[in-house]
Amino acid sequence: MTKKNLPLCPVSRTAFIIGSRWTSEIIRELVDNGARRFSDFEAALTGIAPNTLSNRLKMLEDHGVVERKIYGSHPPRSEYQLTEKGQDMRPIIVAMRNWGKSSA
Repeated sequence: MTKKNLPLCPVSRTAFIIGSRWTSEIIRELVDNGARRFSDFEAALTGIAPNTLSNRLKMLEDHGVVERKIYGSHPPRSEYQLTEKGQDMRPIIVAMRNWGKSSA
């Protein structure tokens, strides 16, 4: 779904962006640890398929939540970090963590 096709309801729009499997965990990794490489996500998110991780990162990038920085070292590497828009999700992730702890 492109930005043009997102739901009009703000709650539905947020749920669409962060509600798919693994997406909130990716954002959590960035909130907790700052910039991460693809391999860092793979190590932290046990069970995520590389193509799923790639798709989720691309979707977050398309929606302006995550930005990818490419470094020209050999071999080339890239890091993902939260944009300013992504940083605004920090309280959401903290609230989800707190709710999850209290409802266990």
